Amino acid sequence: MRFVKGHGTENDFVIVPDLDGSLDLTPSLVAALCDRRAGIGADGVLRVVRSKALGRDDLGAEWFMDYRNADGSIAEMCGNGVRVFARYLVDAGLAAPGDLAVGTRAGVRAVSLGATGDVTVDMGAPEVLGKGRAVVSGRSYAGLRVSMGNPHLACAIDEPVAGLDLTRAPGFNPAAFPEGVNVELFRPLGDGRVEMRVYERGSGETRSCGTGTVATAVAAAHAQGRTTGTWEITVPGGVVTVILDGTTSFLRGPAVLVAEGELRPDWLAAR
Repeated sequence: MRFVKGHGTENDFVIVPDLDGSLDLTPSLVAALCDRRAGIGADGVLRVVRSKALGRDDLGAEWFMDYRNADGSIAEMCGNGVRVFARYLVDAGLAAPGDLAVGTRAGVRAVSLGATGDVTVDMGAPEVLGKGRAVVSGRSYAGLRVSMGNPHLACAIDEPVAGLDLTRAPGFNPAAFPEGVNVELFRPLGDGRVEMRVYERGSGETRSCGTGTVATAVAAAHAQGRTTGTWEITVPGGVVTVILDGTTSFLRGPAVLVAEGELRPDWLAAR
């Protein structure tokens, strides 16, 4: 079983090429791959599979990003992951540089990339669902519920995000988020700049979250009575740019392939 390791602003992934969909990617195998001590280590797994192999010809995209969280659970979308996925397709010769479509459980995402450099993804229209609250270390923060194909609760704070304790999952209203939620805590820095940390459902705190940076930009704009603008989002793993045009949203940032290899048969057999 071949694998490639990659990351987008240090939100890292194990990429598993399974072009014809023959692999039985069980939750336990995903969790084992993502284990940072006994496995390869990652925030999630990106299975590279043809859409037709999953019966998803309706998407109109040749390739489908089958994304799994670190605990093995299935996720709808991953903004950093789709950039890394597209970079892998080009690097492996499965797609040409330029514009391509990637199928996800949240729909098709249009991606633009060159042979090197940053990758831009049309993340689709954000859906603002109303107000919400998150509780971190006993303190309650007001936030905005945003859907990016997956659920987010983006909360503005007035203190440096570095001081937050995100070793435990933030509290939230389960009635509002029956399938869980990604919680973003962000501080506006002025001039379209924001710093953010995130706790992702199924993965814990990660160094970055692509859909979360878009949700954060939406919440920052909403606080100013806006729906448009360009935002520079600083996360622990780096910096991305989010563009809101009032119709859709774009995420631009790095996508880095780090290593490749083959899993040992005896390790796989034990899973």
